[in-house]
Amino acid sequence: MRLIHTADWHIGQTLNGWTREVEHRAFLARLCDVVEDHAADVLVVAGDVFDGINPSGESLQMLYEGLVALRARRPRLTTVMVAGNHDPAGRLEAPAAVLRAIGVHVVGVMHRREGGIAMDRHLVPLPDAAGTVRAHMLAIPFLRAADLPGLGVMTPPDDAAAEAGSPVVRATRRLYAEATAAALGAAQGLPLLATGHLHCSGAAESEGAERRILVGGEHAVPPDVFPPELAYVALGHLHKPQAVGRESVRYSGSPFPLSATELPYDHGVTLVEVGEGGVRSEHIRLARPVPCLRLPDSGALALPALDGALAALGLDAQTPVERRPFVHVVVSPEGSAAGLSAEVERVLQAHPVRCAGVKVERPAAAAATADAALPVVPLAERSPADLFALAFEAEHGSPPTPRHLAAFHDAEAEA
Repeated sequence: MRLIHTADWHIGQTLNGWTREVEHRAFLARLCDVVEDHAADVLVVAGDVFDGINPSGESLQMLYEGLVALRARRPRLTTVMVAGNHDPAGRLEAPAAVLRAIGVHVVGVMHRREGGIAMDRHLVPLPDAAGTVRAHMLAIPFLRAADLPGLGVMTPPDDAAAEAGSPVVRATRRLYAEATAAALGAAQGLPLLATGHLHCSGAAESEGAERRILVGGEHAVPPDVFPPELAYVALGHLHKPQAVGRESVRYSGSPFPLSATELPYDHGVTLVEVGEGGVRSEHIRLARPVPCLRLPDSGALALPALDGALAALGLDAQTPVERRPFVHVVVSPEGSAAGLSAEVERVLQAHPVRCAGVKVERPAAAAATADAALPVVPLAERSPADLFALAFEAEHGSPPTPRHLAAFHDAEAEA
């Protein structure tokens, strides 16, 4: 049987204030093609369906229309969808009974009954096109502190070697071990797959779109928390497609770039084949619905060169705004960097592009000299305004103006 593993759709996301609706609709349409072209029996969505815990009505409608379209293209398709840290778990689960009618199984939170995991909510049979169950999916969503039984309980000295790591790592390991043991009994020898939405240590993360998950102060867990009996683990949260720990534990990545850091990524989905010989996975690259560019390709350019670099792209001035390329500009100051970002945005407005962000990059030597000159001051002796000024200068290459400081103090007062 064949599965398509995807994650981190982030429906409703904006980039520097620009909507991504056109890209999300194009992705969902392309996903229908992928599911049909590869005769997929199962679609797995490993969390972060939405970008925030209060998705708009338009975002909800886009999701439901996409799920209906997928089922129309593959009438026997089974979809397993779990909540991520961005998702409103309860709202995602609320229409579960209705979604089940079109083969969609939604799990937003961990369900327990009589002291154990409610396997009827978390173990999903996976039938092939003929209706024969070929495998099972253990649907585990993003785990919050309340989902981790025993979190904070001290490990007895005799068990310390067997349960190494922090309390969060130990609790996550125990949950997956408990769920896997219960699922294996019900799976009756068929392959058992699982989902997860978390950060595995050793995997590459990107800045700008992935919130650091902190459960009990913990940022990441080792990939060996997943028992070896799991034939495949479909992960979400990190946006770069990659395996971690072992080849069968994989992040599918996001469908298109969600931040400037992700521009070099090879975005797409993962095709998973489950057969008598085991599990095989393959990355399927998806073309970007809207170009996402960095100017220049590497390094930084001076402001006077920006207009020529944009003209060299040969873009069509008649392109509708919602389909214009996103451009992230990295610029080097020739003098003071004050107002440089505003000047970059002014130049961009004369071209058929959308500004995805501006980064002012100081020369390495100047940055090193400036950093070396900074005295070491304990964090407790720094005021919030001092920290803001340091962060602003590090990002923009010049100190904040009175206007920037006033905006910071307004935000500080509201907080």
